[in-house]
Amino acid sequence: MSLSTRKRRKSKAGKPRKPSKDFPLFPHDNGQWAKKVRGKLHYFGLWNDPEAALNKWLAEKDDLLAGRTPRVSGDTFTVKELVNRFLTTKKLQLDSGEITPRTWADYHATCERLTDAFGLNRPVDDLASDDFERLRAGLAKTWGLVAVGNEIQRVRVVFKYADDAGLIDRQPRYGPAFRRPSKKALRKLRQSRGPRMFEADELRRMVAAAGVQLKAMILLGINAGFGNTDVARLPLSALDLDGGWVRYPRPKTGVDRRCPLWPETVEALRAALAKRPAAKDPANAGLVFLTRCGAPWARTTLKEGADGKVDVKSDDSVSKETTKLLKALGIARPGLNFYALRHGLETVGGGAKDQVAVDFIMGHARDDMATAYREKIEDARLRAVADHVRAWLFPRPAATAEEKKGKKKGGAGGEGAGRTPAAAG
Repeated sequence: MSLSTRKRRKSKAGKPRKPSKDFPLFPHDNGQWAKKVRGKLHYFGLWNDPEAALNKWLAEKDDLLAGRTPRVSGDTFTVKELVNRFLTTKKLQLDSGEITPRTWADYHATCERLTDAFGLNRPVDDLASDDFERLRAGLAKTWGLVAVGNEIQRVRVVFKYADDAGLIDRQPRYGPAFRRPSKKALRKLRQSRGPRMFEADELRRMVAAAGVQLKAMILLGINAGFGNTDVARLPLSALDLDGGWVRYPRPKTGVDRRCPLWPETVEALRAALAKRPAAKDPANAGLVFLTRCGAPWARTTLKEGADGKVDVKSDDSVSKETTKLLKALGIARPGLNFYALRHGLETVGGGAKDQVAVDFIMGHARDDMATAYREKIEDARLRAVADHVRAWLFPRPAATAEEKKGKKKGGAGGEGAGRTPAAAG
C-alpha cells in the first residue's frame, strides 16, 4: 500500500460524523463543512462547530441556489423583514374584518414567492429591474395573463406598503417589463376564448340538472349577480322570500345591493333551505348554504404551525360542483365557471337600458359624483332589469292561433293583459 493511500484513509477516518441524518453539509478534507451548489463547492465553517456552519448555510442557501452571491446580513432592511412586517399588518386587518381570509391568503402566497425569488436576506434597496424581470418571466411560464397581472399588482402593493410606512426611501425600480398585461393583450385573450357567459339554453339545462343547493346558487348568480363567495357567505338575514327580495352587500367591496328575486329563485331557495344540513360549527349556523358536512361551500382556513409558518388551505365547493355539472352536460369551455353568471347578468341586464340599476344589482360602485350623491334607487327600476333577464332566460312560448284569436276578442282588458314576466309563473 502506498504512503499516499495510507494518508488518505487516515484522513477519512478522522472526519466527524454528521450531527443528524438530515444535516445538509458534509465534512470536507480541508476541515470545514461544505456543500456543492450548482456545481461549485462552498464552505460554511470548521468541523468543531457544526451549528454555526448550519446557520451560515441557512442564511446563504437562497442566494446560492438562485446563483447569486450571498448578501451580508447587517442593518439593511431585508426582504424577510419586509414580508414579515407586511403580513403582520394584513393579519391585523384580517382579524378586524377589513379583508377576507381569501385576500390574506393571496398576499401570504405572494410574499412566499418573493422570498423564494429574491432570498430572505436580500436587502430591499438592492433589488433592481432585472430581479423583477426574472420574477415576471417565471410567473408567465405557468400562469395566464390575468393571473400574472393580479400577482404583479399584489407585489407592488407589498413594496408600496414599505414606502408608505417609511421602511424604505423609495419603491424599487421595477423596470419596463414588470407591468400588468396590456389591455390589448387581455382583449385578444378574451376574443380567443369567446364570450364568458352562458347562453339561455345552457343555463336552463344547468338549472334542470343541478342538485337542490347548486340550483338555487345558479339562479342567484344569474338573477342577482352573485359570485362564489357571495353564495357561500350569504346569510339567512339577507333573504326576504315572502317579499321576494335579497339585500346583501358584496363581501369583496362592502358595496350595498338589492335585487328582486324571481319566483323560480324563491322556489329554489325554499327547497334548498328545507334540506339544509345542520352547521358543524355554530358560527356558520346563519348561512343559507352548507355542504353535506355542515361546512361553508367556500372557505379559506389558516393554521399556524409551531415553526411560525402559516398553512393556507382554500376549498371552493361552488367551483368544484359547477365544473362537474358543466362537464356532465358537455358545455364546459375555457373561462366558463360559476363566476361567469355575473358576466351574464351584466351583459343581458344591459338590455333593460338602465345601467345604474344594473350596477346597483351587481354591487358595482362607479367613482363619479352621481354615485356619491345617489342615496337610493326605485324598486321599479330594479324589477325592470330582473324582469328583462328573466324573460331572456325563461321566454314565454309562442302563442297559438287560438290564443291569438282569443286575445283579439278579449281586447285590452282580456285575461292575462298587463302581466309582466315577473308576475307570470
